Amino acid sequence: MLELRGGSCYPKALVGVNVGLACVDGVIAAVAFCQLMRIHSRNSHLGWTRQKVFHLMIGSSNLGYFFYFVLSLLAACKGWLCWSNSCGFIVMAFPKILFVAAFLLLLSFWVDLCHQSNDDDDEDEGYSPGESLLEKRRADSNTNGCRRCFSFRAIRTGSRQKIVILVTVIFFAIMIACAVLIWIGMGRNKIDSEVIAQVYVDLFAIAVLFLGGALACYGLILFLKMRKVRSERASSEMWKVAGLAIVSVVCFTSSALVTISTNIPLIYHWHQEEIDGVYTSFLLVLYYFIGSSVPSAFVLWVMRELPPPLITNQEQESRTITFIRDDSVTVHPQRWTAATSMSNQVSRASPI
Repeated sequence: MLELRGGSCYPKALVGVNVGLACVDGVIAAVAFCQLMRIHSRNSHLGWTRQKVFHLMIGSSNLGYFFYFVLSLLAACKGWLCWSNSCGFIVMAFPKILFVAAFLLLLSFWVDLCHQSNDDDDEDEGYSPGESLLEKRRADSNTNGCRRCFSFRAIRTGSRQKIVILVTVIFFAIMIACAVLIWIGMGRNKIDSEVIAQVYVDLFAIAVLFLGGALACYGLILFLKMRKVRSERASSEMWKVAGLAIVSVVCFTSSALVTISTNIPLIYHWHQEEIDGVYTSFLLVLYYFIGSSVPSAFVLWVMRELPPPLITNQEQESRTITFIRDDSVTVHPQRWTAATSMSNQVSRASPI
């Protein structure tokens, strides 16, 4: 029996699975945040690039799952009344929204790359998929570094990234509305809290299925386009795109099918039902580990390469001045300056 209100804990199999999933998500979150700090230390003056945003969202999502699994064990053993209603629903739904938003952002960049030559809107706005995601460099090189990192006055986003932000806000609004209805359903009224939660997770599962299909379609289009480019870098990026598309389709489909056919996402609400510990544990692994942890880890692995360190304009100017004053060098200064600036440019952004 799994009785939250009676104070009974999960079966041993479920306890082991929750602890294992919490450890996995905790490790993924730690890796994501550590990598984010390393990336930021190399190009802090660029602001929030797409690579930083991906690591932030993946880390935050897995950190949310970590707290969910830990709090689920505490709630089951201590009999928290609120957990089996609105509190458990919010903690369950919040990291899933961040996870889906990260892959929506990935889809938006793939769409940008597939329609880059025909997209006049982004060109008019001065946006390019290879530029900084949220913030461009300021013209004033004397601006304080802290203000460049945390100021939002110069935020620039593409039109498709704005759609991702809008969809994410709508998801959060729906989640809050459902949580309020679930909380109201705790009283003596006709509102069935479990039905509201089930409708929410089913609709979200359908959205995840569409997201997986969209990633598969645009991943295939981008893969075919990159096959025409003969270069070692294009070949590497091509297989990264293919791997992400395949992993997304397989993992999203499996988690969506588990959601639609079972009540696994609502296990926090099962306070009066007998459950099979082994069968439920298998479904939990399929839903959370395969459905969320594996895609998150794969994205981190694909984006593991650190960006090249950038040299500030002041250092370039000092080197140029030193060169001009050296009479022993016979190379033309303008050619040397051009070569120096070319060697310090950032490599072209990848489709990931």
